[in-house]
Amino acid sequence: MSAGAEPGARFDLLRHGEPVGGRRYRGQRDDPLSETGWLQMWAAVGAAPPWIRIISSPLARCAAFAEALAERFALPLDYEDRFKEIGFGSWEGRTTAELEQEVPAELARFRADPVGGRPPGAEPLAEFIARVDAGWGDCVERCRGESVLIVAHAGTIRALIGRVLALPPAALQRIKVPYAGMARIELDSARGASLALPVGQGRSG
Repeated sequence: MSAGAEPGARFDLLRHGEPVGGRRYRGQRDDPLSETGWLQMWAAVGAAPPWIRIISSPLARCAAFAEALAERFALPLDYEDRFKEIGFGSWEGRTTAELEQEVPAELARFRADPVGGRPPGAEPLAEFIARVDAGWGDCVERCRGESVLIVAHAGTIRALIGRVLALPPAALQRIKVPYAGMARIELDSARGASLALPVGQGRSG
C-alpha cells in the first residue's frame, strides 16, 4: 500500500441503495434513489456514524445521500469523480430481461467474458480499474489515519476490493455487492491494506 498508509486508517465502502427504476445496467445514467433506497441507506449507517469524512461519487444515487448524511452529522464531504460507476455503453439503463430479449448473444458473451465481451461502447474494464485506483491513491494520501466513508457503486467497490486482494479483472464480477451493502478496507503502515468482512451497520464502529 502507499507510504501514506498509517495505523488506524479505515475506509468503509457503502454502495448506494435502490435507485428509481430498480435493477438494471445503469452505469453512469444519473438516476436518483427511490424511497426504498433512501431507507436502505439510513439503515446502513445507523444512528451514530463513526466517520470523520465522507467521499462520494458525484452521481445522484450516491451524492444525494452523502450530502444528507454530511449535513445531519456536520461532516466534511468531498466528491471523487473517478469513483463513478463503470460506463456500460449501449446497455445503460437496460434491464437484464430486455437484453435477454433483444441482444441475447451480447449478454451471453459478457457473462462468459466480462473483460473481453464488453457491451458496445462500454468503458474498457482495465481503464475503469485504473481510474478507480488513481482515485483511491489520492484518497489514501489525503485521509491519513482517518475513518472515512466512501459512498459509491457496486463496480467501484468491486474494483477497490480487487485491488486489496490482488484479484484478476475477470474475477470482479464474482463479488456480490447488495444495495446499501458495506465493506471495509483497513490500512496499516506495516501490513498494507486488508479487507475486513463482514461489516454491518455503521454504528457498529
